[in-house]
Amino acid sequence: MKLATVRVNEQTQAVVIDGEDAVEVGAPDVGALLSDAAWRHRAAGARGPRYDVTTLDYAPLVPRPSKIICVGLNYRAHILEVGQPLPEYPTLFAKFTPALIGAFDDIQLPDVVEQMDWEAELGVVVGAHAYRVDEAGAEAAIAGYTVCNDVSARDWQLRTPQWLQGKTFAGTTPVGPWLVTPDEAGSAHEITCEVGGKLMQKATTADLVFGPAHLVSYISTILPLEPGDLIMTGTPGGVGHALSPQRWLADGEQVVTRISGVGECRNVCRRG
Repeated sequence: MKLATVRVNEQTQAVVIDGEDAVEVGAPDVGALLSDAAWRHRAAGARGPRYDVTTLDYAPLVPRPSKIICVGLNYRAHILEVGQPLPEYPTLFAKFTPALIGAFDDIQLPDVVEQMDWEAELGVVVGAHAYRVDEAGAEAAIAGYTVCNDVSARDWQLRTPQWLQGKTFAGTTPVGPWLVTPDEAGSAHEITCEVGGKLMQKATTADLVFGPAHLVSYISTILPLEPGDLIMTGTPGGVGHALSPQRWLADGEQVVTRISGVGECRNVCRRG
């Protein structure tokens, strides 16, 4: 099953993707749909207005998650690339909702940022309340997976030991185009990122140090997770910061973030 949040008549609607059509489910967005324990039944039985999938205007998958938890240094190759030891525990930080954009929206390159970098990531969307759950409970709480890019302002991120200021600039983080439920998505995915037509990142989610269920369980030990919460699981090697010479996103470049079995985001960078 695939679920998306789309813009229709200056509002948003949750839809289920049904072949070449998208069908309204009767909820304003995927986050609101997931808050209903019967969301799978509602989506499977959707009978609302239908749209051609080629005409959809995708909003951020969950426009207003209560939490956006991100994981740093979680691919073995990327950790080695930046010269760090493998971590014993996940490195966590957060984003806020103004950072989120749709799967085909423009990425904003603020004038105050000189070193904007790309980070292709698998997103995990929570589908049920989860608090202090084990990995089996965490698996059951995962609604599905989506495509994210943790576009990062390195010159701001590295101003201090805390990363937040470089991770949550408004209008920088594509999420979408849809949620794919675990039964359809499978368990191992190729993840790539192209910048300006050049392949910059290529890996498999099998290289994750901490997988989705472990992350959901670990984070739920700290605070309750709610339906619609988003966990961004970290990026593989190939980011601009680690290149020699370093390489940053430029005005007019297209960033294509693709995860096999899940989907892709295509976003053009715009300076301003």
